Amino acid sequence: MTDITLQQLLSAGVHFGHKISKWNPKMIPYIYGEKNNIYILDLVQSLQLLEEANFYCKQSALEGKTFLFVGTNPYVRTLIAKEAKKSNSSYINQRWLGGMLTNWITLKHRIADLKNLENQEAIHNFDLLPKKEAAVLRQKLTKLRIYLNGVKEMKQLPDVVIIIDQEAEMTAIKECKALGIPIISIVDTNSNPDLIDLPIPGNDDSISSLKLILKSLADNICLGQQLKRK
Repeated sequence: MTDITLQQLLSAGVHFGHKISKWNPKMIPYIYGEKNNIYILDLVQSLQLLEEANFYCKQSALEGKTFLFVGTNPYVRTLIAKEAKKSNSSYINQRWLGGMLTNWITLKHRIADLKNLENQEAIHNFDLLPKKEAAVLRQKLTKLRIYLNGVKEMKQLPDVVIIIDQEAEMTAIKECKALGIPIISIVDTNSNPDLIDLPIPGNDDSISSLKLILKSLADNICLGQQLKRK
């Protein structure tokens, strides 16, 4: 398992929460104190829970389980795609379309449409069509790529979902809860940790914080996958 230290969490600003006025009382057990009207998270607990999440990721990958990374806010899109691709995982980094998990059959049909259109593009079939018809199909292809490119190779519902920004991804969380899919998520001081199976108390607004934690989770998925291949 890749090691993370308290100093790394501190340097990445993982301990910085939201203003005192923006908080969820259920986060009290994870709050160390406050400074300059901002809540400070207890990094000892953050480290312990990150280690637990890392172990879970490694073991799940070792068992052949699949992962879905979710984070649709603009500041995290590139990072979500990078770590998901590195760990051979699926990802959603654009708008979450309602029913992406709970209406899996419809999602499979959309993925099939995407692959069919990409195949038509690859063999230049669009060039043989009237311009207006070709333009409509190219527009549809572009839209499908934006929303579904990260799940194009997802053959079944994911076994584990890693979510960034609880408030923004509540629809995804509700779908996971309805289907019994375990959730790993960074919980900031405005989050509800009760909704998360493996919460990691931390700053979910800081890129340095997200980079450190997501890289750690993805590295442990990779480690589990490597152990499985051996």
